[in-house]
Amino acid sequence: MRRIGRLAVLLLTLAPFAARAALPVEQAEVVRTYPHDTGAFTEGLLFRDGFLYESTGREGQSFIRKVDLATGRTVESVALAPGIFGEGIVDWKDQLYSVIWHGGVGSRWTLRGFRHLGTFRYSGEGWAMTQDGKAVILSDGTPVLRFLDPKSLKVVRTLTVTADGVPIRQVNELEYVHGEILANIWMTNAIARIDPASGHVKGWIDISALAARVGATDRDAVPNGIAYDKAGNRLFVTGKNWPLLFQIRLPSAR
Repeated sequence: MRRIGRLAVLLLTLAPFAARAALPVEQAEVVRTYPHDTGAFTEGLLFRDGFLYESTGREGQSFIRKVDLATGRTVESVALAPGIFGEGIVDWKDQLYSVIWHGGVGSRWTLRGFRHLGTFRYSGEGWAMTQDGKAVILSDGTPVLRFLDPKSLKVVRTLTVTADGVPIRQVNELEYVHGEILANIWMTNAIARIDPASGHVKGWIDISALAARVGATDRDAVPNGIAYDKAGNRLFVTGKNWPLLFQIRLPSAR
């Protein structure tokens, strides 16, 4: 995905996890699996009105699409320009917002048909988005999350993600679930459970068993993609070019 050395990434991301022993770690339990397009380099994922919405990255391969959960079939899709590296998406009312890795230009789309409505600007890189009903939340690979006004998409506050006081870098795909921000930590099998008020990591979700199950051999085929079905109380996760989308639960949710 991002052109930096794998060893450097691991040093940056895994060193803070020495603090893991002081925080609860739960193993994700698989409830059900669904098909996932192995050609999808997943950057953003959300669930709305019975369908998955997914965005993908890599220049010339970036698209946004609406997907039938049961079959993995694409219902609607829009391709981004060939030179664009697509990143996260978020729904807001009857629109979909998207960001790109470099360039600082986001887009607004209609949820139906993905008609382009306009653009907005942001500084730095764009990685992922979610929303809490009041604000759009943007990650950029740093420990700092930005909360944006959903109408103007201007920053209204920031939040630094820490685990036992250590800033957590490479915060990637986001989903707001039960009053927490869930976040994939890039190049790891860990999902952070973040307190949206303090930024403190409350615990970790370990999806190592899921990553092992898909048997990905590409080093970039890492976990990335969290979606929550609020009506059905279902949590889904997948990864870049993974053949499966997993519905999971946590032992504490039994």
